[in-house]
Amino acid sequence: MYSGLLKLIPAEIVKINEPMQYHTTFRIGGPVDIMVLPRNVEEIKIVAGFCRQYEIPLMVFGVGSNMLVRDKGIRGVAVKLGNNLKDVAICGEEIHAEAGIRLSELARKAALNSLSGLEFAEGIPGSLGGAVVMNAGAYDGDMKSVVIEVEAMLPSGESQVFIGDEMGFNYRTSIFQNHDYIVISVKMRLRHGNSDEIKAKMREYARNRKEKQPLEYPSAGSVFKRPPGYYAGPIIEKLGFKGYRCGGAEVSAKHAGFIINRDNAQANDVLELIARIQKAAREKLGVDLLPEIRVVGEE
Repeated sequence: MYSGLLKLIPAEIVKINEPMQYHTTFRIGGPVDIMVLPRNVEEIKIVAGFCRQYEIPLMVFGVGSNMLVRDKGIRGVAVKLGNNLKDVAICGEEIHAEAGIRLSELARKAALNSLSGLEFAEGIPGSLGGAVVMNAGAYDGDMKSVVIEVEAMLPSGESQVFIGDEMGFNYRTSIFQNHDYIVISVKMRLRHGNSDEIKAKMREYARNRKEKQPLEYPSAGSVFKRPPGYYAGPIIEKLGFKGYRCGGAEVSAKHAGFIINRDNAQANDVLELIARIQKAAREKLGVDLLPEIRVVGEE
C-alpha cells in the first residue's frame, strides 16, 4: 500500500504509522497506517482515487479539534488538510478560503479587513472545513449564517459546488457530515463594520472562553450536543460528574461540558466517561446526550 501511494505523491508528504495524538487537540490516539499532508487539491484527488481503487479506508480531517481517536489507531489512510490549504481571498464583503485554515485565524483576517460576522469564531480551534461539516457555532453565531457556497469533492473524485439549502445546515450538522464529501473551499458573505468594534467583541469572547472553559488542558471542546430545552454542561453538573475521573480523563471542574486529558488519558478513559454520563442522564433525567465529538479508529 505504501509503495503504491509513493509512486503517485512525494514521500515528504507521507507519514507511516503516525501517532494520531500529535494531530488532535485531545492529544489522544493510536497510530494511523498512513497519513498524508496534501499541499493542494490535486494531491487530495490522487490519494482519494488511490484509496477508492484499492478499497482502502480513507479519513479526512482538518486540525483534529473535534475528534477522539481510539487507542488502536486508524487503519487505512488519513488525510490532514490543516497543514496546508490555507489560501484566503477577500473581495468586498465576500471571503473565499481553503478548508485547511483555522477558523479563528480566518476570523482575525476578517476583523483586519473590517468585516463582521465571524466574531463568534474567536477561540474555536477547528479548521474552516471542519467547522462547515459540523456547522460550528458559539455566542449566537454559526457557519450557516455566513456560508453561501461550499466546494466539495464527491466520492467519485469530481468537485461539486453546494449553495443554499443544498448544504443541509442544521444544529451542529450539514450534508457534508453524512456523506463521503471532502470540503475543499468555502465562500462566505460578511458585512462591513468597524474594525475596532469587531476586535473588541472578539477580545470579549476570548476573555469569556478563558474564564469559563478549561483551555489549559487538552480537550476536543464540547463533548455533547445541546439537548432540546437543556444545556449539556448544567445537566452533567447536576448529575454530579463535575470533576469526575476515569483514568487520565476528567470532566472539567471548570465547565462540565468538557472532558479534558488531565493525565495521559487513553481514548477508552474518555469513552467510559461518556458512556457513564449518557447512562445517568437517560436513567435519572430521561435525557439523551448525543456526542458532538467525532469518534474514529479501530475498536
